[in-house]
Amino acid sequence: MKKIQLNLNMHPRPMAAAGFSLIELLVVLVILGLIAGLVVPNIIGRTEAAKFKAAKAAIVSLSSAVDGYYLDVGSPPDSLDDLLSEPGNAPNWRGPYAKQSLINDPWGNRYEYRFPGEHGEYDIVSFGADKSPGGDGKNTDINSWE
Repeated sequence: MKKIQLNLNMHPRPMAAAGFSLIELLVVLVILGLIAGLVVPNIIGRTEAAKFKAAKAAIVSLSSAVDGYYLDVGSPPDSLDDLLSEPGNAPNWRGPYAKQSLINDPWGNRYEYRFPGEHGEYDIVSFGADKSPGGDGKNTDINSWE
């Protein structure tokens, strides 16, 4: 019987060097740059719009919490903290009326609560990203009376 010996190291043609060429890497980087240039601006614009909508929804929720407090206690709270823990002057307090995470707007600032309010019995305001009254775009004020 004849023995056949295979040599696994022999290839019909020589292997090319492993890895990528400089041109292949540049093409990949250009493609990634184009994708990032198209996608990132859309994501950033939607993030700000989502924060605005979240602040508007939180103000509605805080207004409901203030109204619930008012129904139970007989007067609006002195501050938004009264919605979280029982103040000393609220005998019929049945809270908490809101979660701690609801007290800050999406930009990390505390909602401003005014009692008595200038536009209603109480006012709740977020000054937006710039943290100051007035502004346009992402700096637009969001409030409870509009």
